[in-house]
Amino acid sequence: MAKLVIKDLNKIYENKVEVLKNVNIEAGHGEFLVLVGPSGCGKSTLLRMIAGLEDITSGSIEIGERVVNELPPAERDIAMVFQDYALYPHMTVRENLSFGLRIKKRPQDEINERVQTASKMLDIDHLLDRKPSQLSGGQRQRVAIGRAIVRKPALFLFDEPLSNLDAQLRSQTRIELAALHQKVGATVVYVTHDQVEAMTLADRIAVLNKGRVQQLGSPLNLYNNPVNTFVASFIGNPSMNFFKGNLEISGSKKVFSFNGLSFDLSDASTPTKPGSYVLGLRPESLKVLAREGRESQGTVDCKPKVVLIEPHGHETHLVASIGGQQVIIRSANPKRLQVMEEATRGSELATTIDRKAMHWFDSTEEGRRIYEIK
Repeated sequence: MAKLVIKDLNKIYENKVEVLKNVNIEAGHGEFLVLVGPSGCGKSTLLRMIAGLEDITSGSIEIGERVVNELPPAERDIAMVFQDYALYPHMTVRENLSFGLRIKKRPQDEINERVQTASKMLDIDHLLDRKPSQLSGGQRQRVAIGRAIVRKPALFLFDEPLSNLDAQLRSQTRIELAALHQKVGATVVYVTHDQVEAMTLADRIAVLNKGRVQQLGSPLNLYNNPVNTFVASFIGNPSMNFFKGNLEISGSKKVFSFNGLSFDLSDASTPTKPGSYVLGLRPESLKVLAREGRESQGTVDCKPKVVLIEPHGHETHLVASIGGQQVIIRSANPKRLQVMEEATRGSELATTIDRKAMHWFDSTEEGRRIYEIK
């Protein structure tokens, strides 16, 4: 394993399109770093630049304290796992796993030992004599990962490796990847557009948008302390609800108004100055009040109209309208679930806002987080 250091990295194509802009990222020894963002944000281009498959316009990439800008992929001591597996169809699993080692003319005893170790680790040792056409999608993905493991590279690169799998298999393979990383202890850079994969796999996440790193940090830090509305909306499923309105402060009285509605937030932490802001609330921060003991559950802040009820078994998502704006409310509380699931389209539900779970952003296009809170 090796440390990865990316300094002031830029990528501009001949048509003057800027794909990556001043990217600075570090991945420590044995760290699982996930690059996440919407399609076209530059994450796959960044991975290809680390691999040596894309030229660098400016900046530097270091792998194991060695600048690799001018090195071809074969000399960077990396292994890459692609979205489409890239297995040789005419070769058996054993031959696919050992191909890179045979090209490097490693001793046969060493090849056998590495193939056996990797195949047992991935639970594909009983498939060594099969060809890719005889394997399931999940098994093919394990072979692709195994081919990378046997090389014992300094750095593993994964380019959306689970995107071709169905939902159940994606979940299972995600668990296997996390367990594998703990066993191997390798440095990993993993690209995905799926923020659930990012949250469950990563030690740290780099959120990209329009070629720039928006925020780099642990999954929980990004979830609890997003630096802007983009990160707040991208990290978390369902996405954060946003209300753009005006905050009025008069002594100890604080009122936030939007779309003709007003919330008395005198007992909440808000920006220190009045003005135009965006209030962000996670779906679990809007709480539908149970029928019994509503007085003890909190003040009724609003009565959203029900648009759609989505039972998920362990929890329920309620799509509703507040002041003409669509929001999502999530709850796993049994008493609140009963109220939500018995609701009908167009009905109104008494709802309160969690005063300790508010996120405040400025009302500019960047939607920067407000840190002066009182």
